[in-house]
Order: sequence, then C-alpha cells, then structure tokens
Amino acid sequence: MSESRTPPQKTESAESAAPISDAVREALAISLRGCEELLPQADWLKKLQKSEASGVPLRIKLGLDPTAPDIHIGHTVVLNKMRQLQNLGHQVIFLIGDFTSMIGDPSGRNNTRPPLTKEQIKANAETYYRQASLVLDPARTEIRYNSEWSEPLGASGMIQLAAKYTVARMMERDDFAKRFASQTPISVHEFLYPLMQGYDSVALKADLELGGTDQKFNLLMGRHLQAEYGQEPQCILTMPLLEGLDGVDKMSKSKNNYIGITEQANTMFAKVLSISDELMWKWFNLLSFKSLDEIAALKREVEGGRNPKDAKVMLAKEITARFHSAAAADAAEADFNNRAKGGIPDDIPEITLSGAPLMVGKLLLGAGLVASGGEATRMIEQGGVKIDGATISDKGLKLEAGSYVAQVGKRKFARVTLS
Repeated sequence: MSESRTPPQKTESAESAAPISDAVREALAISLRGCEELLPQADWLKKLQKSEASGVPLRIKLGLDPTAPDIHIGHTVVLNKMRQLQNLGHQVIFLIGDFTSMIGDPSGRNNTRPPLTKEQIKANAETYYRQASLVLDPARTEIRYNSEWSEPLGASGMIQLAAKYTVARMMERDDFAKRFASQTPISVHEFLYPLMQGYDSVALKADLELGGTDQKFNLLMGRHLQAEYGQEPQCILTMPLLEGLDGVDKMSKSKNNYIGITEQANTMFAKVLSISDELMWKWFNLLSFKSLDEIAALKREVEGGRNPKDAKVMLAKEITARFHSAAAADAAEADFNNRAKGGIPDDIPEITLSGAPLMVGKLLLGAGLVASGGEATRMIEQGGVKIDGATISDKGLKLEAGSYVAQVGKRKFARVTLS
C-alpha cells in the first residue's frame, strides 16, 4: 500500500499541462502549509483545477473517534487545516466515528485497544461537534456519524468488504508487523478498523481525507477501497503530531500533557507559557494563524536577542483568544503576571498534575515541594505554604483545576498546572 512521497516544498512536479490559476496556486500553498505529506500531490492539483472549472466544491473529510469527552489543541492541528480549506469554499465533513470507536483504532498501539461501549461513545460524541465548532464554521460543516452506513452493512456486507483486501497487505502495516514479530496478540477485529475507516471514504465520496501521520495506513486504505468501488480515489493529507506540554510525547489526555480547548482562559494561557522555547516554534507553525513570513521574522528577532518569552506570550494570547476572546486573553496575561510577582524566581519548575479537586498537601507532594504528607501538614501549620502568594492555613483546602504558583518556605517554588 505504499505510494511515493511528494516533498511538500516542491510543486513543479505536481503541475499538469493545463494552465494553473493564481487561485489554485494559493489553494495548493494553503494545503501544503505545515503538512507532512500530500499524496498524490499531482492528483490534488487536478482536483483543485476541476473544482475551479466546474464550481463544485471538493468534499474534504476528517474523522475523529470520540474516545474521550473533550478535544485538545492537538486535535486542532487538523481542524485548522480543515478550516483553511473551508474558507476556500470547499465542503468539509466532520465525521464522528461512533461505529469505529466500538472496534478501537490500533494505530500506533503495541497492544489491543479496548473497544468503547455505546454508552461511552454517545456521552463523548455529545461534546465533540460543539467543541470542533470553535474552529470550524458550523454553518458550512457537514456532520456525519459512520454508524449511518456501517451498521446497515451487516455481516454479508462486512464479508464482501473484507474480501477487497489481503492479510499479506494488512500485515505490511508497521504496528501490526511489529506486534506479530514480537508475538504480541493481534485480535482479528483490529483488521476491521482500517477497512471500516476506508469504507467511510466510499460512503462519503471524499476527495481528500485529513489525519495525523499515524493515520497514513488508514487514509491510504480509503484510496484503495474507493478504487475497488469504482470511485475516483481520494487524496490524503497528513499533519504532524503535536508534542504536548512535556515536549516529548504527542499531546494526549492519558499522558496529562494536553491543553483542552474548553479549559479556562487563565489555565490555557499559563499552559502555553509552560512549553519550551524550542517547542514554541513548532506550535507557532501548526497552531498559529500568523503567516509563515511573520513567524520567520519573529524567530529572527528572538535569535537576534529579543526575549523568547515575548514570542511565547504572543502565541499564548492568540490561542487563548481563539477559544475565548481577546479580552479574556488580555485578562489571562494580567493574571499570570500578577501571580508571578512577590519575589518568585523567573525560572521555577513547571509541574503538571491531575486529580482536581486536589488536597493542597497532595499538590505540594506531587510537585516535589515536600517529602511527605506529614511535612506538608507541618509547613501549613507553621504558615510556610503559599498558593499564588496567599498563605494557606487550611490543611483541608482542595484546589480546583487551574494553574498555581506553590511556595514552601522561602526557596521552594513550583508552577503547577492542575487538571
């Protein structure tokens, strides 16, 4: 199922013999910004030209399985690309994988992913589209559920679909091959996932499907099945996976290194400021709506001596304003600056904890500011604990989700993001 990669930086090889209008060139450039791969680029260019000539919008699909109740900004990397293409006048389809969630996506897994129940899927799906609409234009977004066509397929239809792909080609998939070689179990139902995701493209007659780099096999399956069903194969566009707050693993709620798009403005702002200076530039490229020229100019200023925190504040305010408002972003900046006062060093550990609401003693312990719960209790009783500059005297205080500057004694500080 391999296809040659077309370098996103070059468009000459993609150009067809037909003249290319400025509008199509712009659409291609917008498609390529920040993407990992656009396959086949020549076919996408032809689709853009055909759409311009006919006036018929292209059908652009993004599918997300509601495996958790909330969307984080890592998801918005592909949503931003969808919005850019939506702004060009194309029809975007936000597909909620309520059926495929019951199978469980094996992408990037070294073990079998437990399938979700219908009740879990329904509860999670209720928030997905509402949150995605903070990025997409809901008035111009088609929302679909893949149970619409997957459930009516039935057993006979599933057998016919499975006949269109071989086990040998399925085992070319990297995660399956590794698990098989290491004798890690692979359940037969996991083979159904890429088939069903590919069948979604058949049902929707997609022209382009978006996804993260870990979805490439599934996206290419859509091309294969569309050809099997006599359709013009979709193109695929993969976006890089966004590293989370730790700068190591991809953003994930399970790893607690994420920023939820419905988090409070103050928390969102503080979390963006907690990322490393190096990671900041990748976030700019994938999350900011600034032009590439603007970002490059800002990076040159930082390399020339400007404080990188200035750039990070710009990014934090842009992201916070997108999901709240410009006024909320300004207020979050003021709140952050106020919390930073009171003799707090500029360089203090950044800690992320889960479990809100959390007892203050457990927060101090989790942040590494005390060695035990007993020490936390003693320091509180002695008036040696401050949260955001306020002395804490209540040992039973529970802290809600948010960002806090915790201080123990005169020299121990930590900026704690609690979720």
